[in-house]
Amino acid sequence: MYIAHTIAALRDHLSAFKRPAFVPTMGNLHDGHIALITQAKPLGDVTVASIFVNRLQFLPHEDFDTYPRTWESDCAKLRDAGCDVLFAPDEKALYPEPQTCKVHPDPALADLLEGHFRPGFFIGVCTVVMKLFTCVQPRVAVFGKKDYQQLMMIRHMVRQFALPIEIVGSETFRADDGLALSSRNGYLSETERAEAVQLSKALKAMAAAVQSGERDLAAIEAKAMQTLVQRGWQPDYLVLRRRTDLQAPSFGLHGEPLVALAAARLGSTRLIDNLEIEAPAA
Repeated sequence: MYIAHTIAALRDHLSAFKRPAFVPTMGNLHDGHIALITQAKPLGDVTVASIFVNRLQFLPHEDFDTYPRTWESDCAKLRDAGCDVLFAPDEKALYPEPQTCKVHPDPALADLLEGHFRPGFFIGVCTVVMKLFTCVQPRVAVFGKKDYQQLMMIRHMVRQFALPIEIVGSETFRADDGLALSSRNGYLSETERAEAVQLSKALKAMAAAVQSGERDLAAIEAKAMQTLVQRGWQPDYLVLRRRTDLQAPSFGLHGEPLVALAAARLGSTRLIDNLEIEAPAA
């Protein structure tokens, strides 16, 4: 596996290839990341991963400085997965001067849910992804569906800027008990890890309510929130939204595809998850 620490070295190495397949990460890799690499490999003539902890998407009170950095383990996992190229710039390499030019995504999508609770988050995400795209110049890029709103945001950005990149969404990789794999799961204590599965269970309960014919979405959401609060969680949101734009359905369900999305804090760890739902016909 070739490791590039500068943009120039990366571009020079990739000049021999025509269809890079790209998986951007912030490191601290787990089986979910490796599944993305596996999915990306047959989609291009070279498989590229990046590791970069992006300061721009962390709020001042969040965990940028303490975010797990596991370089040796990450490199070993990528090599074992057959990754061809790792782009691992430091901040000075990717941001040689203050990044004053930033991508400001559509507020209609960027300012709700994660964007509401983490103001400016998607500006940071879109800015770093755009910059990584210009460095790697991929023809296909693979993102996990666990970050559902982020995936929608990246697709919207690529479409708006007419970037020649196919965005592939990869299904959420889960532990045997249903917990969505996340780098932040490592923050959980043993007791919290056992409890963490309740987030995916809450989403399944919401989906079951919709599929059984319940139409009061607010009541379904309120019940899910109450269930987690009673178990000691601090939820930011548990909502049912249209998959097309993450807006609340306007006139009931009417058979449109929905997604249940959740973000909640367990102890000091904030977890997110989602579940796509096929709504029954009205």
